Amino acid sequence: MLTPTRALRASWSGTIRLPRSSFPARPSPTATPDYLRRCTDALYAWQQSSRSNGKADANSKTSDSNTFTLHDGPPYANGPLHIGHALNKITKDIICRFQIEQGKQIKALQAQANEAIDNDPVRVRKAARNLATRTIEEQKRGFKEWAVMGDWDNAYKTMESQFEIRQLEVFRTMFEKGLIYRQFKPVYWSPSSRTALAEAELEYDENHLSLAAYVRFPVTVSDDLRSSPLSELAGHLNVVIWTTTPWTLPANRAIAVHNDMEYAVVTDPENDKEHVIVAASRVEHYEGVLGRKLSVLPHRLRGSDLAGHLRYENPFQRANGLQPLVHADFVSDSSGTGLVHMAPGHGMDDYHVCGALGIEAFAPVDDAGAFTEDAFPEQPELLVGKLVSDSKTSGSKAVLKYLAEQDFLRAEQNYRHKYPIDWRTKQPVIVRATAQWFANVDNIKGGSLKAIEGVNFIPETGRSRLESFIKGRSQWCISRQRAWGVPIPALYRVDQGEREAVMDSETIQHIIDVVRDRGIDSWWTDAPDDTAWKPKHLEGSYIRGKDTMDVWFDSGTTWTMLPPMADQPVADVYFEGTDQHRGWFQSSLLTHVATQQFGSGNVKAPYKTLITHGFTLDSEGRKMSKSLGNVVSPAQITSGELLPPLKSKKKKGAKPDQSNAGPPTYDSMGADALRLWAASSDYTRDVTVGQPVLISVNLALHKYRVTFKWLLGIFSLPSSPPVFPSFNAVRDDLQAHRNLVPVSLQIADRLAMRRLTQVSAEVHAHYAKYEFYKGINTINKYIANDLSAFYFETLKDRIYTGPKAECQLLQNMLGVLFYELLQMLAPICPLLVEEVWDHVPAHLKDASEHPARSLWKPLTLPLDESAEHEHDLDAYAEYTTTLGSMIKSMQEQARTHRKMGSSLESEVEIVLLDGESRTSAVIPIVVEHAPSDGQERAEEELAALWVVSRVRVRAGTKADEWHWSYAMEFEFASQNRSEDGDGGGKVRGVVVVSHPHMAKCARCWKFVVPDEEIRALCQRCEDVVTEERLWEGVEFKDGGA
Repeated sequence: MLTPTRALRASWSGTIRLPRSSFPARPSPTATPDYLRRCTDALYAWQQSSRSNGKADANSKTSDSNTFTLHDGPPYANGPLHIGHALNKITKDIICRFQIEQGKQIKALQAQANEAIDNDPVRVRKAARNLATRTIEEQKRGFKEWAVMGDWDNAYKTMESQFEIRQLEVFRTMFEKGLIYRQFKPVYWSPSSRTALAEAELEYDENHLSLAAYVRFPVTVSDDLRSSPLSELAGHLNVVIWTTTPWTLPANRAIAVHNDMEYAVVTDPENDKEHVIVAASRVEHYEGVLGRKLSVLPHRLRGSDLAGHLRYENPFQRANGLQPLVHADFVSDSSGTGLVHMAPGHGMDDYHVCGALGIEAFAPVDDAGAFTEDAFPEQPELLVGKLVSDSKTSGSKAVLKYLAEQDFLRAEQNYRHKYPIDWRTKQPVIVRATAQWFANVDNIKGGSLKAIEGVNFIPETGRSRLESFIKGRSQWCISRQRAWGVPIPALYRVDQGEREAVMDSETIQHIIDVVRDRGIDSWWTDAPDDTAWKPKHLEGSYIRGKDTMDVWFDSGTTWTMLPPMADQPVADVYFEGTDQHRGWFQSSLLTHVATQQFGSGNVKAPYKTLITHGFTLDSEGRKMSKSLGNVVSPAQITSGELLPPLKSKKKKGAKPDQSNAGPPTYDSMGADALRLWAASSDYTRDVTVGQPVLISVNLALHKYRVTFKWLLGIFSLPSSPPVFPSFNAVRDDLQAHRNLVPVSLQIADRLAMRRLTQVSAEVHAHYAKYEFYKGINTINKYIANDLSAFYFETLKDRIYTGPKAECQLLQNMLGVLFYELLQMLAPICPLLVEEVWDHVPAHLKDASEHPARSLWKPLTLPLDESAEHEHDLDAYAEYTTTLGSMIKSMQEQARTHRKMGSSLESEVEIVLLDGESRTSAVIPIVVEHAPSDGQERAEEELAALWVVSRVRVRAGTKADEWHWSYAMEFEFASQNRSEDGDGGGKVRGVVVVSHPHMAKCARCWKFVVPDEEIRALCQRCEDVVTEERLWEGVEFKDGGA
């Protein structure tokens, strides 16, 4: 290590400009509420008033290009906020904040409730409304704590009367276009919720266990079939079906075959030579099921020989007589026996095939999923009340027990497969025919697909996903059997025997008018025979229906709350989870298209851009669940308790006392930690959250704070206050006036400003494409590599000890950089930006626009018009970065050998091995822009760039020898150009790190004082101290070794 000599010393610390700032290392809990108010409520109100061009309502069309609308999907107000909410709401907020920076007036239509609570009209509706209202307030408080801005006091609620009226009006429009109808047909039915469900309300159990069975039915053969293909067959003939839902057998109405499939007659020698028909390709499989070999008779049949020529009896419905074997296209030989049991009341495929043949649907199962007496009229006590979808498979077991007693059961087995479950209760659903209201999707399918052709999908895979759901859907069951929600506006005539549903345009409008006058609850609270609900054109006695609309119809019509836009979608962005392709995205599209001229080519989707995010998983990629103990709450991230506890500082002289150790303290970084996690995540995939991810987020936040603290200190130097009037002015001057760019800028400044413009453009482009995680990655690398590890290190000597004029010049540069950083981070970490802005010197803050409110466009600095010089800057950066890495490597070796400490305790020599003419190849830009002493100036700038005391560049064959040195060879492509423009070959040399050749300056600590001169300061420091009259107050004292 270098050792100072005994001499008369002066304390020069008073002459050095050291940055100081009161900006804290962590957010202050006492100041946070005010920062939160400023960056949410105040900002939202400001942009609403300052960028308003007059208020538009949902009935007036506007083409205001200065607005940006993000339509927030209605969440279920039935539980606490979770990490998925945070990813969703924060990302939406980031989108809106960036749009404010683009000069837009945002219309973020926040949702606060989508209700899903069931049954007992009056009491439950009151309880449900109270629960939803209470939860809304709790969720709103949570959103505000995350710095999610919005007009929360006016957020729409699907339980508000105006929304309910709009929804009924959409229903009326769809009815008038022939898209609404009522029909008795199979639908998904949830016994646990006692209501019909749409496909979007289903989840799937990938490992559901069903009780499957092989059942035989004796058949009667037609004379035509008996006289020809089966003329030599003696004895009774049977068919065998395989089913995974034995409980549907009481509702059996037919058995299906495929006309083109080949069938075989087999004989079971161990079962009284029973003759059975199965698909020829499934004989071996059936033998495996029975566990024995069967004899295959020579009679080969086609499905077309069987359909219409075989009949059988359903043992549970003998009164129906013989039932047919029919053809169905969906029958295959991929499983089972090649013969399919048909229950049109319990399956859509069965319903369509049987309906075409005049076979009616039949479903002897009640709302609770239990058999009714109709399941087995002859012996109702065997089945009635048995549940068909419970975990004990009670209904299926009862059915199979009876069939076994009648010798119809041939085998049963446990079968694991994918099976639909209710998304709320997580219990199995069944398919059950009931009378329901439907929307005809077939008629609007073409228009819907046309409407999304111009939609921007993020990620693009969302397009095919939404298209597939639309193409695969022909109807939408929109009625539900629950008390909470908007009623289906139907009346039922009750004075002519069976209840008959009545619906027409006049009736719907009349009901809307009564709801507008009395409120939606009156549908349930008014007397059943209240004549106010019956329009004048109807005769007879009527009661109101009890069905309500599907919750997806509720949420799917929320676009009616947005002002109509002239010939374009009403919203710029819809942003929700990927599961909403079959939910809200689809229902919004269908209802929006249904209210337009969907047969025309000018149909519009309700959204311009459709963005979907994945699900949140733990750090190991597992779904979060309480049973696994891996649930992460947003509060754990904001409090920092998922991070390692902070180590407490031990007081001097205190003995460690483990027994008195208090609770652990954590590095709480507040809402910005949660927001930065969300912004750092690639939401187009499933997003993980755990300690490793959160540690990196925490480190990034601390890096931001350290960076801003240093910059704030630079702007608060009492001996050198900034000369620029405002951050906006210095930015504009540098962008607009090339002649104001100081020629005294060093190459490090040029490289830094050039890099800043690149980062600004990159981050802006990423944000514009909603790729926030890419923008954050760019910012983090920039701060860590370009600023902390490079530019700021080169600046410290120049700011702390250089001339005041240079310090103020650098403050200009840093003012641009500081403001650009704030604008880049304003959408992501608004609390941090607000806190930083609060610590800006008052005169600058008052004269500047708040960075979150100022227009942000990518920064452009006209440092040089020449494309050639742009290329040279890139080449120079490559040279200096490569050589700098080599220098740092050699400095580390020197430190390991205890030769040096600070990098200033070394100097660098670059020896060019190919002659002195190539000297300028290493420093092409500096020499050209420097004064007449270009070589010396270039070397000084390189020394500042690498933070060493001195750099020398010379031609030669080897480096000078000194007390110690380390050397490495290099080779570059030369940037010198010949007259014809070609490159100049290679530049080879040696870079040497060695002991300084000069003495140490007592003020700047650089070893640049010539040994023969007896003085304490280098020439630069002497000039600064003299010119700036800094001698006063310098304390001289005797210094020893």
